[in-house]
Amino acid sequence: MRRADATTLEYVTSGSESTRHITLIDPAKQDPNTAANRAMVAVECGSSMVFVGGSTDTPDEVVHATCQAIQEAFELRAFASSQDPESDESEWQIPVVLFPGGAHALSPAADAITFMMLMNSNIRRFLVGEQVRGAPYIEKFGIEALPTGYLVCAPGGRVGEVGEAELIQPSDVDLVRSYALTARMFGFRLLYLEAGSGADAQVNPQLIESARTVDNLTLVVGGGIRTPEQALLAAQAGADWIVTGTLTEDAADLQELRQRIGGIISVLNN
Repeated sequence: MRRADATTLEYVTSGSESTRHITLIDPAKQDPNTAANRAMVAVECGSSMVFVGGSTDTPDEVVHATCQAIQEAFELRAFASSQDPESDESEWQIPVVLFPGGAHALSPAADAITFMMLMNSNIRRFLVGEQVRGAPYIEKFGIEALPTGYLVCAPGGRVGEVGEAELIQPSDVDLVRSYALTARMFGFRLLYLEAGSGADAQVNPQLIESARTVDNLTLVVGGGIRTPEQALLAAQAGADWIVTGTLTEDAADLQELRQRIGGIISVLNN
């Protein structure tokens, strides 16, 4: 849902006393109605942004249907809150941001897109090719681009394989700082450290600490974070945003989802 008080980039890069949480919704892994229900639970728990994407081969019509369903759900909840003097309508002004696997996974219903360069890819396609394909559509749709450097860290998972990435190893603290400096010099505003969807290990906190030494970058960290303890490690290392996706997909029902996301956000806020 588009925020009236700031651009999405300003919202994402603005300072916060605590690390904020992003819920990642993969359109390939649930229908739009289920996605909307899960997104609403996430926001109720305190999640501050919703990413839509993840899988590399999801058709744009599926992505669009998911974005549309989430936006409509948020708008209905915002309207209901506006009619209740004890509710805060702004709680539902949460950006819905595309996290695309390529130029095919776009939707005009999104507020913004992580416009990413997979910086440690070995192939042109993910360095600039998909971006060139997608840019005219992003301009046409009026979606705000969030300039993002994207680094895949070991174990890397499917995104590391598809992106043919030279994985950042847990001990590559100097290398990740060099990448962070490069990202800043390119003019990127976000640096995303990714361990891979469903990864069996999270990004090494020392890599986050190393990237944190570079000023004027908002650090987003995802992959392998399933517990409050793992989220806290990333937050203490310097992550501005924590992304979780698999724990949303694996939840047996909305109540379990509420417990999982609530537990993570609770430690981030303390």
